[in-house]
Amino acid sequence: MQVLNWDKTTQKKIRRDYATYFDTKVFKKVSRILSEVRQSGDLALRRYTREFDGIDLPLKRLAVTQGDINRAFEKIQVQFVPLLKQITENVREYYEKELKKSFEINGANGIYLGKHYRPVDRLGIYIPAGTAPLVSTVYMTVIPAKVAGVKSIAITTPPRRDTGEIDPHILSVANLLGVNEIYRVGGVQAIGAFAFGTKTVPKVDMIVGPGNAYVTEAKRQVYGFVNIDMVAGPSEVAILADTTANPDYVTCDLLAQTEHHGGTGYLVTNSKKLVEGMRKRVDSGIIIQVKSIAEGCDVVNEIAPEHLEIMTEEPDKVAQSIQHAGAIFLGDFSPTVIGDYMAGPSHVLPTGGTARYFSPLSASTFIKSSQIIRYTQQALQGAKEHVQKLTDMEGLFLHRISLEARLVKKPSDTPEKESV
Repeated sequence: MQVLNWDKTTQKKIRRDYATYFDTKVFKKVSRILSEVRQSGDLALRRYTREFDGIDLPLKRLAVTQGDINRAFEKIQVQFVPLLKQITENVREYYEKELKKSFEINGANGIYLGKHYRPVDRLGIYIPAGTAPLVSTVYMTVIPAKVAGVKSIAITTPPRRDTGEIDPHILSVANLLGVNEIYRVGGVQAIGAFAFGTKTVPKVDMIVGPGNAYVTEAKRQVYGFVNIDMVAGPSEVAILADTTANPDYVTCDLLAQTEHHGGTGYLVTNSKKLVEGMRKRVDSGIIIQVKSIAEGCDVVNEIAPEHLEIMTEEPDKVAQSIQHAGAIFLGDFSPTVIGDYMAGPSHVLPTGGTARYFSPLSASTFIKSSQIIRYTQQALQGAKEHVQKLTDMEGLFLHRISLEARLVKKPSDTPEKESV
């Protein structure tokens, strides 16, 4: 591991490394693919599936059928279903506690203000399957959306190169969670299909889920045509450790991060002994030496990591100084892996320093709000002077008139009798 001291040079290096996530070559290639999907629809999906996944799928096989799903259940082990039930209960229970509630305010003169929260209508979920089928991402995305009340959910995932099929566990988990709209499409073309719609793949309102640099750039480029959860890069873990940390646990968790393509591990510590030990045990990643755990918290807040493990004395107290992190794991027995698979909170997290302004995927991710405003004529009269001054200041005179028209004294509402 590379060993650095915490100074302005190291701070600049971290910021520079994150800046490299944007690649102009990737940008141009993604833009070209999205443009073709928008213009050619299913034909572009078939072309790029053949080019990037090595599978020449007939158009009728882009969509997974119920028969495909039924056959998937024949290929999974029987004990997988009860295991999944326990995990999904953990995830569902966590998100049922965090939903935002609608509210109302009744003010003077009949003023009524409120806010209504509603789920998006239609959601598209991208499930990576390039290096390995991320089965856990299915329940970590579908369940929060279901808890939020999303009615229409579609999944897209790359087909296997050898068979053109989708991993049976992905199909079975999706089916058990009530999602039967699944497509054999991966990469940029899948994001384009969700964003613009094709004959086979209907357009969605929102796209969520992790992916490689091309998928991430595609999500960035279609934002505005649809909503997205976040712009995420390669996975990362930061471990904040002092002299009490178990070096075996630190080693295991840093090595586990290397299983992710492009994954980065940071060790932030004030322990010289730990620094020397990790240099010999772990090849990749960065060690940042700090003078104190308080300074270590400053480092972590600069990194804004996807996963943060705090292996220190009084980790709960240390966590109070952390402002920017996707998920925080406290103590020796809370490794990142438990959050990836079992604990409950989603493992779809902001990366590349974006935890400074993005939040983890949650039930609230799928909720949008509408503001409710109702005034009586008396309340409008009370606001008249303030609105007049502001509309005059901005030169929007027709805006002012739209208020004043409602305050003009009207003749009696009693209709005159028509002469016979």
